[in-house]
Formats: sequence, C-alpha cells, structure tokens
Amino acid sequence: MDSLQAGDPRYLKRRVKGCTLEVHPTERALVVQYEVEATVLGELGNPMIGERKECQKIIRLKSLNAHTDTSSLARKVVEECRLIQSSKLHEVEQLLFYLQNRKQSNDIQEKKCISSRDFTPYTGVELDEVANINSIDEYVDLLYEDIQEKIRGATLIFQLARNPDNLEELTQKEAAFGALARVLREDWKQSVDLATTIISVFFCFSSFSQFHGLVSNFKIGALCMNIIEHELKRYDLWQDELQDKKKKEHEKSFRKYQSLLTKQEQLLRVALSLLLNLAEDTRTELKMRNKNIVHTLVKILDREDEELLLLVVSFLKKLSIFLENKNDMAETLAVEKLARLVPCHHQELLSTNLRLLLNLSFDTTLRSQMVQTGLLPKVSSLLADEAQRQLSMCILYHISMDDRFKSMFADTDCIPQLMKMVFDCGEETMDVELISLCINLAANKSNSKLICEGNGLKMLMKRAVKLKDVLVMKMIRNLSQHNGHTKSLFLEHVGDLAAHISEEEPEEFVIECLGTLANLTIPDLDWALVLKEYNLVPYLNDRLKPGSAEDDLILEVVIMIGTVSMDDSCAAMLAKSGLVPALIELLNARQEDDEFVCQIVYVFYQMVFHKATRDVIVKDTLAPAYLIDLMHDNNAEIRKVCNNTLDIIAELDEEWGKKIQNEKFRWYNCRWLEMVENRPLDEATEPFLYGEDEESFIGDGDILERPDLFYSDGIVSADGAFSPEFYTGFQDGELGATGYMSRYGCLPSVGSSPGRPLQPRIGFFSESLFSDLCY
Repeated sequence: MDSLQAGDPRYLKRRVKGCTLEVHPTERALVVQYEVEATVLGELGNPMIGERKECQKIIRLKSLNAHTDTSSLARKVVEECRLIQSSKLHEVEQLLFYLQNRKQSNDIQEKKCISSRDFTPYTGVELDEVANINSIDEYVDLLYEDIQEKIRGATLIFQLARNPDNLEELTQKEAAFGALARVLREDWKQSVDLATTIISVFFCFSSFSQFHGLVSNFKIGALCMNIIEHELKRYDLWQDELQDKKKKEHEKSFRKYQSLLTKQEQLLRVALSLLLNLAEDTRTELKMRNKNIVHTLVKILDREDEELLLLVVSFLKKLSIFLENKNDMAETLAVEKLARLVPCHHQELLSTNLRLLLNLSFDTTLRSQMVQTGLLPKVSSLLADEAQRQLSMCILYHISMDDRFKSMFADTDCIPQLMKMVFDCGEETMDVELISLCINLAANKSNSKLICEGNGLKMLMKRAVKLKDVLVMKMIRNLSQHNGHTKSLFLEHVGDLAAHISEEEPEEFVIECLGTLANLTIPDLDWALVLKEYNLVPYLNDRLKPGSAEDDLILEVVIMIGTVSMDDSCAAMLAKSGLVPALIELLNARQEDDEFVCQIVYVFYQMVFHKATRDVIVKDTLAPAYLIDLMHDNNAEIRKVCNNTLDIIAELDEEWGKKIQNEKFRWYNCRWLEMVENRPLDEATEPFLYGEDEESFIGDGDILERPDLFYSDGIVSADGAFSPEFYTGFQDGELGATGYMSRYGCLPSVGSSPGRPLQPRIGFFSESLFSDLCY
C-alpha cells in the first residue's frame, strides 16, 4: 500500500466488520474475532486502494470466579470493548456463564504443573531483544548461520513459544519446526546452550496434548533419549577426571565441573520434562521403556539438584503403575536411592517420593528392600508431619502386613505417635489407614506391650464400648491373644466384653467381643461366675443352631465354648445345658468346613478332661463315634486333635478303648492290603523281596503253609483274635521274625485318608488276621 505523505489530499478510512465472539480454549477469557477493512480514498472520496486483515482481541477475565455476577460483568465488557456491539450483550453473558462453569481440562492442569522457571530462558543466553511473531521467518533464517546466531534465533523463537497464545500460529510455520529439528539433530553435541534452547521450544508445545503429534512427527522424543544417555556418560567421565586430578588442580577443576554440571542439569530437566509430557500416550511410554527409560531415570537419582530429582521421581511415579516398569525399578535397586531422599526439606519432592514408594510397597520384594534400606524408622518419623502423615501411614500399613517386619516397629517411635493420634480423634470417626495399621501392629507381642502402656488398653476399651467401634475392637482382640502381662490386663474388662454379648448388639461387634473373650485363657478368671452373671449359656446354646446367625458368629461361639470348657465347673454347666448334642448337630451340618470341625473337636477334647463332662461325652452321646470317623481326616490339625481326644477316651473307658484300637487296626490293615494289591511283585521292580542269593523272603511255597507265621505267642492267638502286642509292633514297624512287613516301611507313609464320612460308623468287628488276609 502506498504511504501517505503529509498534506496528501488522499486519506485513509478504516472500518471494523464481522465481529464474532468465542471463549478461549484454555484460559478464562473471551476471544473477539474481527476483520479490519482499510481503504485509501482519493480527492473526490473515491476508494483507490483497499486491504482487509483478520484480527483478534483477547479479553482476559481475571476477576471471573464461581461467585461472579455474570450479568454485571457482561455489561462491563460491552461498555469497555468498542469492538463488541451492545446487541451482543446476551451472547456475552452466555459465554461468561459457560466460562464460569467450565471444568479445567487436562491441558490447563498440565500447564499449571509447569513451574515458572521451566519457561524462563536458559541462564547465560537471555536476550535484550524482544521477539515479534511477525518476524518468525527472520528467526528461522538465523538457524542457518553459525552456532551463536543459531542460539540467538532459537532463543527468539523460544520467547514466542513461551506465550501459549502464540502456539497455534507457530504451528502454521512448518519450516520453522523442520529447521529447529534439523539443527538439534546435527548440532546438539556442539553446544549445550543450543540443545537446551531448542528442546525448550518443543517442550512448550509438548505441554499441550493437541501438539503432541507435531512433536512426535519430528522424532524429538527419541532424540531427547539419545541426548540424555550421552550426557549421563559424559557425567561419569567428569567424575573420573575429577578423581584423578591432583590436590592443587582439584579446586580449579571442581569450579569448572560445577559450571558444566549446572548447564547439563538444565538440559536434562527440560529434556525429561518433554518426555514426561509425551508419556501421556501409553504407546509412546512403551517406546521409552524399550529404550530403558527406567534405568536412565534411576541413574539420575544420584544427583543433588532438587528440581531435577522432583522431575525424575515424578516420572518414575507415573511409570510405576505398570508391572514391567515396577520390575525394572526392583532390578535397578531404585528403593535404595529413593530412601536417601527421605526425609528432605523440599516438601513437594518428599511428597512425590512417598507416593512413588507407596506404589512400590504393594510388591513384597520391594517392601523387603524398604526395610533393609532403613526406611521404616524414617517413614515413622514423618508421622509427626501432618502434610506427609497420610502417605506415611499407608506405606507403614503395607510393611506391617508382613509378619517378619511387625516386631521392628517396636524399635521406632511409630507406636507412641499412632496411639496419640488415636486418642486425639476423641469420638470422631478414625481414619481407616490409622486403625488398620494399629490392628496389624497389635498382632505382635512386642508392639502390644507398647500399645497397652499406661492407660492404653483402658482408653481403647472406653472408645470401643462407647462408640461400638468394630475396628477398635478388632485391635483389642489382637492384643488379647498375647500371653503374659498384656493378657492379664484384660481381667478388669471382662465384664464390659461379656455385657455386649447379646442379641441387641450389632453382630459384627459381638463377634469381636466373643473373639476377645475366647483369647483370655487366664487362670485367675472365674468363667463360671461370668457365665452366670451375664446369663451367657442360653445365648451360646441358641447360637449353635445352624442358620441361627452368620457363620462367623457361630464359629466364634464354638471357640468361646472351647475356652470356657477348660474350667471344670463351666464344662459341667455347659454339658448339662444340652450343648454337646447341639455341637454334634452343628458338626453334621458343617462337616465340610475344616475350621468348624476342628473347633468342635477341640471342645470335645476339653470336655473329656473333666469327670463331670467325660461321662456325658462318652456314654450319653455319639461324640466318640464321630471322633473315630475323623481321626483319619485329610486335615492334619483335625487328625491331631481327634487322636489326642481318642487316646484320653481309650485310657479312661475300656469298652471304647477296644473299639478305638480295632478301628485303628482296621484302617491300617486296609491301607496295607491296598498297597500290596497295587504293587507289582516282579524281580525288576521289587528287588527288596529277595535276599542277596535271590531267594525270596516269602519262599516258593504257599504263604499260608509257613509254620513261622503260626507260633503260639505271635500274631494269631488260639482263639483267632489278634493280640495287643501285634498292634503295638504294627505301629512300631516290627511285625515278627520274618521282617516281611517291616521291610516295606510303608505304614507311616500311607497316602491321605478318604474324605470325612457323612454319618458315623457305629458297628465294629473283630476278626483274625487270617480272615483279613483272605480277601
């Protein structure tokens, strides 16, 4: 357009046309799009030269918040912005209302996460020159000059990229991106300043998801990975050179090293920031993992720069949610390096580090590494820091899940701090993390002593009973299981526990009270008085009926009866109440549940000790028959309790003793015959049936014609019944002079017995060995 000189009769006419309104995509602002038409008029007012230009104006609304009156603000915007006509007042109000209620996108959050220092020019290359978006082509031309000019051109482009409003327009300059990517690829080794500045430009674009494709198109991520790997190798060389320097040269070399290190860490920081932004796409993240990104990040954890460490730990935290990355961290011993940063003065770094450790603490192996590196006392000390308390409790909870580490908490200040937090809650709802950790720690004897110190147990009982707090009662139940002084402290709380065993109380709370009482195997406790005073016998009887309550409650009732039955008078009281038949009925109903069966059998075991209940068990019920059926159960604990109970019955009752002995022999005999029947007797597979001269121990004749099998004081007596000596020898593996059976050595190693029968076997038989062998 021709320039107008002073006094020129022509004059310029401007006109604004086509004003439209939009909301800013990322900020709380209105964007006014308009077109300016400039026309040069001649002397007679005729249009001579005309030109149109599209423009936009951004109206930032800093005062707009959730409580702003959008109607008043809309009027103010229309009044102050001449570009907006008064007729658009309603439209402005609608846009303001939308902005007021719009949720922030991930891109805005990403932008806020980028600290202001990340957008500042690299130290030492700041320019007094102010970049202009209209001069972008000139800045691109500088990228074809020498290194210093390239740095200048890249810095000016970086100035433009720092303003998010320019990013959309810069994306239209494809030549600029191509030139920046080429220079970075070719010249990054020549200048750290140049590499840092160019990567900073791409970093600005990577901060917004819509530009990730642009950055990836020029393969900037892969190039950054190569740059980082090269810089880490260079760092190792610097370390070696610094160690080799003599004392006189060391100070000078160290100053140079510090200068180089500062620049390198700035480069690493911006390159890693770019990679972290690109890792938003899991496919891109997978490519990074294939290039050992985890190993690279763990190496950088040795650095001292807190901003760089924050970035690395944040990156590792993001990666840790995938199993493969977690395994890589275990392989590189990342926990050991992370432990060095706990505690630290940088609160954001400390918090991010704890979040990463929490992610890793789900793995058993990594939890072990945490304990080995001394993290337990360090994290425990952070309970005093309210900002880090929640994360610390979660990590400690995971460590406390492993029985190997529970006792280690007693050597830290963890338990006193936890108890203080519990008492500070008053009657407010306690954090689940806090009480869960306390429940786990209470399962250890050393910890329980610390928990119960002073008025610890009394305060816990007071809270549990007053608020019917099931979780606190679970903690108390764990405390009650430890023998010694801790258990004796419960004597004064037995009444409180027994008083809450009733139908009116919440079932979950009753379960914990029953479980706690069942743990109180204290000689000084008068169980008979407790049962009478709180009328517990009817309640226990009623709850033994199948279907009367949830299985958990019924099981706790059985366990409680087992504990109470240790007392002679209590056992008699329960037996007279008809409890034993109820237990047998329950045993029938729950015969496939090993826990129920084991606990019911344990009640029988307790009751046969007392003379008052022994007769009820042995003579008035079928309990011994059930025990005989269960003595070969698949469950080792059930077999053990059954055999111990039957041994007592056999010793005290002759009739049942014979039945028990017969059944044991019958079972062993069946197993023996089954084994013999299934074994091949050829020479190749059974060499042990023959002596050194290959003569069979059995002989060539009929086994029934062997006279040594029928000696008078041996296996078979004159009346055809087996002798007690035979059974004793059978158990000991010594079955007579032939040594035939004992050579098998198979009786103790017979396979598992068949499953529990549905009904007890009452009939017994006594036959001779001879008839048993004739199958």
